[in-house]
Amino acid sequence: MQSNRDDTKSSPYRILLVDDEPDITFSFNMVLEDYGFVVDAFNDPLLALSSFKIGLYIMAIIDIKMPKMNGFELCGEIRKIDDKVKISFMTAFDVQEENVKAAVPTLNEEKPLIIRKPISVDDFVSKVKEELE
Repeated sequence: MQSNRDDTKSSPYRILLVDDEPDITFSFNMVLEDYGFVVDAFNDPLLALSSFKIGLYIMAIIDIKMPKMNGFELCGEIRKIDDKVKISFMTAFDVQEENVKAAVPTLNEEKPLIIRKPISVDDFVSKVKEELE
């Protein structure tokens, strides 16, 4: 699923959301937009990468386990394009912060946000807002 939004002007609240599960991207996309964020949601990490532009996003929220390219690989490729975008990971698995930093040496975040699925939409939005403050 890709967001149907056509506005490509840079917004301080624009988020890239990548998860291979359409239900998740649909739900999180809708709730983030309800809170005023502009969201570009993708179910294919390669399509997300090909659409990624430097300076466009304040945050990328990336599922770790996806086909074609996992979230760590996608993060590494995004970092080659823009090393300023905040990166957060989503996972249904038990992943420790140390494992994330080891898997993605280019990760700038001192303490990367790891969003554990399942998560309520309210908790999801709270975590995103906290990370952006």
